Amino acid sequence: MPEYFYADRLFNALERVEPEPGMLLVAAPGMYSPDFARTVVLVIEHDHDHTLGVVLNKRSEVALANIIPEWAELAAKPQALHIGGPVSPESAVGLGVTGTHVELEGHPNFTRLANRLVLVNLQAHPSEVAGELEGMRIFGGYAQWEPGQLDDEIARGDWFVAPALPSDVVAPAGADLWGDVMRRQAMPLPLFATFPADVEDN
Repeated sequence: MPEYFYADRLFNALERVEPEPGMLLVAAPGMYSPDFARTVVLVIEHDHDHTLGVVLNKRSEVALANIIPEWAELAAKPQALHIGGPVSPESAVGLGVTGTHVELEGHPNFTRLANRLVLVNLQAHPSEVAGELEGMRIFGGYAQWEPGQLDDEIARGDWFVAPALPSDVVAPAGADLWGDVMRRQAMPLPLFATFPADVEDN
């Protein structure tokens, strides 16, 4: 393991928040796994059996119009498929930001994750939800943790758990989402907002 892997001391010194749907998993500075370096993961399911999440800040070069054209117009720009994680990359996961007028209780096509953040039923016709979404993204694949695995990784300091904002899901192309999320946390995390994915690039 690299000598610069010190996030256990950084994250474990902070107040611990339990993961739950609608929360973010923010990768530690110096994350050892190259698949998750500088990633921000939105938790969509979490119970004693498993945890599922979607990486928010990895965009592919594949245009949505080429694979899911019916949903492309509702997607926030850039209208590209995002890489949600290494598990089942052929599956599509839709995440959306609803308007303030939308009642989520019992909604047939939305599963509430956090304030205005929803899991979108992609089996619905886009016209059924077009007037209720302010923006959305579609992700290929997801991240998954087996029972106890995520707890162990958080205890080791691999992840920091933080609240999500609606803007996290539809961040523009030029945004550094990982750095932006780090900057809005309590000190000392903002000091690490420019930490590179590979410390040897610093």
